Amino acid sequence: MARYTGPKTKIARKFGEAIFGDDKSFEKRNYPPGQHGNNRRRGKRSEYAIQLQEKQKAKYTYGILERQFRNLFKKARSAQGITGEVLLQLCESRLDNVVYRMGIAPSRSAARQLVSHRHITVNGNLVNIPSYQLKAGDVVAVREKSKSLESIDNSLSNSNHIYEWITWNNETKQGTYVSVPARIQIPENINEQFIVELYSK
Repeated sequence: MARYTGPKTKIARKFGEAIFGDDKSFEKRNYPPGQHGNNRRRGKRSEYAIQLQEKQKAKYTYGILERQFRNLFKKARSAQGITGEVLLQLCESRLDNVVYRMGIAPSRSAARQLVSHRHITVNGNLVNIPSYQLKAGDVVAVREKSKSLESIDNSLSNSNHIYEWITWNNETKQGTYVSVPARIQIPENINEQFIVELYSK
């Protein structure tokens, strides 16, 4: 199963924001990576460079590789609604993302691992596909045998985010993907219009 396993702080510095979550190394050096560090002069970026960077940011944020991301874009373009908004909604509807949003895992990569290792159920059935697309009303839960996992307990105790489109019950360790989030509800700092323009060339 392909995924990015390289240095995350370097990627975050490239985009100028901690896209992988809290990162002390990023806070110390929140300027672009490279031999000359902060002193390097960067000229005006082209329109294509800006669009490409926005696409790369979205891919790294959600942990999706190029082919998968392109397929999501095709799906978004053929669906009803604003293409860019639908694209982000498809990314948010991925099982690994919802597991992360519910606080079961501290990061999307950790959520991906929980799903792959068969710790998560959807509507009572074991699902080990991180890219599984959830529908409104789907119930996501921690498998009975996995409820005592220390990593899950630690993540839930440190989670303080509340999202309007998700409910979570700490006692039963299960939640509901209530509805597809509207663009205004998605907190990620991504300009989806640039991605649409890039793929439309």
